[in-house]
Amino acid sequence: MDLEISGKKALITGASKGIGRATAEALANEGCELILVSRTEKDLVGLKSSINKKTSTRVSIEPLDLSISGTADQLANAYPDIDILVNNAGAIPGGSLEVIDEEKWRAAWDLKVFGYINMCRSFYKKMKLHNSGTIINIIGNAGDTRDPSYICGVAANASLTAFSQSLGSTSAKDGIRVLAINPGPIATDRMKMLMRHKLDQAGEGNRADGELFSHLPFGRAGKPQEIAAAVCFLASEKSGYSSGSAMTIDAGLSVRGSFG
Repeated sequence: MDLEISGKKALITGASKGIGRATAEALANEGCELILVSRTEKDLVGLKSSINKKTSTRVSIEPLDLSISGTADQLANAYPDIDILVNNAGAIPGGSLEVIDEEKWRAAWDLKVFGYINMCRSFYKKMKLHNSGTIINIIGNAGDTRDPSYICGVAANASLTAFSQSLGSTSAKDGIRVLAINPGPIATDRMKMLMRHKLDQAGEGNRADGELFSHLPFGRAGKPQEIAAAVCFLASEKSGYSSGSAMTIDAGLSVRGSFG
């Protein structure tokens, strides 16, 4: 299927690893020009090199920390003609309310919650001037599963999902679509760490890496490429009548109310 997004300019945060990296690669394969944002310059340089070897896509990198106030405005002023914004940067730690103290909670929300909100605010203004644009917030299904051992992420994801739905409910008047994707467990290094933390708490921390996700639907975690494919579709006009909605991709985990 030709998604007809070749030539579109896409900015992806948290682009250097996991879902962000897969999304960058997928959009590059669709012919999009890319701006890749991450706190880790070395990883961005490596990803740019990898994409340039496989495609003719133009790639720019921005090693920036979105938890720092003003960074979103800096990016929006540098790239005012973005067609697709994919917010993906975030690293919320696992742990119960007793474990995640105020300092850890605020640091996590500064990057993910306020980072997403600030990026939406800054780029929405630019998109509104052109009466076009798509914002896709990659959040997570924790707002639905409400796992108390990931309570900081539960609260963050529930907030950002509601934020995305609220913003997207009226953005059509400005020619903008705002959507959320809520992945379940995805086979990334970060998810392996979170799953091992959860198993440690349950006294089952002796599982090998290959067994961490064997109890999940289909006997596996999701693939970053499966989320990236959804981003590409939602960013295209094939999904042109969608806004203010959240797509959950978790093999039914949130429906049954359990992380796994």
